[in-house]
Amino acid sequence: MTLINQLNSQDEFVGFYLLKEVEIKQTNNTPPKDYLDIILCDSSGELPAKLWDASALDKETFFPMGLVKVKGLVQTYREKLQIKILQIRPAKEEDQVKLTDFIRSAPVPSDTLVQTITKIVQEIKDPELREIVEFCVQKVENQLEQAPAAKTHHHNYYGGLAYHMVRMLELGEFLCKQRPFLNADLLKAGIILHDIAKPEEMVARLGIVSEYSVPGKLLGHIAMASSWITEAALKLGIAADSPKVIALQHLVLSHHNLGEWGSPVQPQMAEAVALHHIDALDAKMQMVEDAMNTTPDKDEWTPMIRGLENKAIYKTRI
Repeated sequence: MTLINQLNSQDEFVGFYLLKEVEIKQTNNTPPKDYLDIILCDSSGELPAKLWDASALDKETFFPMGLVKVKGLVQTYREKLQIKILQIRPAKEEDQVKLTDFIRSAPVPSDTLVQTITKIVQEIKDPELREIVEFCVQKVENQLEQAPAAKTHHHNYYGGLAYHMVRMLELGEFLCKQRPFLNADLLKAGIILHDIAKPEEMVARLGIVSEYSVPGKLLGHIAMASSWITEAALKLGIAADSPKVIALQHLVLSHHNLGEWGSPVQPQMAEAVALHHIDALDAKMQMVEDAMNTTPDKDEWTPMIRGLENKAIYKTRI
């Protein structure tokens, strides 16, 4: 079976894949015709696909998280690869394929990542900060091993959120050694809490997001995490307007930096500035790494990366 990241333009192929997304759309023809706009994926990556002239049966057969056998043709559309589906059917029991075989996951086992996060929480010396972080982490402890960090942009796979946290904690540890004026406890707490509400913001199964939840659409993970901090303080008998609570909320509320990026306030504490740039660095480097890992070896350039202002990355041969 050909892996997604091994497909090249004009390749005709047959293989089993996971339907990550399926949406019924219409062409611009007169009269318009229905087609299925699909994202096919496997453990190596994903590609958009089109099933033209979708029948009524097709529209009742194919849904997200379904395994399918596909015969397709790889085409180039607007400088990006896209699959034209020639034949498609649901996978059968006798095909002996499992859903978990097609799930992309963090490069470190997710249980190991969660154990690392738990250990670092216990290393927070300030008892009030530690207890607030513990309270918030417990809200998602059953989801943290699987949860992705995003729907599309970065760490959007099984265990992606925990992997993002751990990589950020590593960067934070280095930065605190280099810049000892930073409050290490506060920065650790901010890193762990900045995206802690992501599992409640998105509806996901095995790291694949199908949609945003109602609270996710109406509130978003930033506002949700900030309210969890207040809730933790009230449950723990800590004044909601104490400097530590306000500082934690500021880190969470400002970590996207700009209003158009979702933050109601900009970073105005040293630890908040550090958190924003650590978050951005890890997210953007992961976008680059993922693009390079899923680009065929023969290609010198990755596809354009939306999170990097639609820039492509040159794969240095040095």
